[in-house]
Amino acid sequence: MPTRKPLIAGNWKMNGFQGDGVALAKALAEYVAKGGTASFEMLICPPFTLISRIGEVLAGGVIALGGQDCHPRAKGAHTGDVAASMLADLGCRYVIVGHSERRADHGENDTLVAAKAAAAQGAKLCPIVCVGESENERDAGRTLDVVGRQIAAAVPPGSTAASLVIAYEPVWAIGSGRTPTTPEVAEVHGRIRELLAAKIGGAEAEKVRILYGGSMKPGNAAELLALENVDGGLVGGASLVAGDFWAIARAAQAAKT
Repeated sequence: MPTRKPLIAGNWKMNGFQGDGVALAKALAEYVAKGGTASFEMLICPPFTLISRIGEVLAGGVIALGGQDCHPRAKGAHTGDVAASMLADLGCRYVIVGHSERRADHGENDTLVAAKAAAAQGAKLCPIVCVGESENERDAGRTLDVVGRQIAAAVPPGSTAASLVIAYEPVWAIGSGRTPTTPEVAEVHGRIRELLAAKIGGAEAEKVRILYGGSMKPGNAAELLALENVDGGLVGGASLVAGDFWAIARAAQAAKT
């Protein structure tokens, strides 16, 4: 079975000004300098306004930089939007697409998410494609159907393990402090692996990293990250506290060694 290096990704969402953003990035860089990241990869996805400044702080280090969204077009009359190539120009290596907050706040659907993911790949960025069910969908027993539809429609054809990360984020768990049980997470992540195998081939699917997102924190990270098909985390609130985010990263290191 391929060894998948865990990815611990921090989604800062719409939080942070230059002062506190720089301080947070510097604190994380200090943790990494002391503890190393040999067995996991760390990623920060700050707001657009902070990407350039955070990039300067992280320059020369091992913490990767990413964006929180991109436009499906490479350029043009799209006021307020940011192209994937612009993120790459700032030193980003990853970009989150299809986050449930984008789907809810901006009406994004799987077709648009697929176009954004393809644009990211075209700009040599790795998209983190988010999938997940609402509380009503889970209560109705439709979780696997919803995730299956999203994987089928939102993952670009020709994706590889080098050009794709999946993040399973049950919408009802994000920011709520609630999480599914570990058997529930294991079931969904296992199903995602099966769906990827059908779409991009079994050998490639085995190498794709599947992150868990949805109230991951130091207290539950070790249990979640120990699951076979959980290859890291897409972390929201806990990524805004350097010590908490580092504790989650260390849990990944312990779980996969």
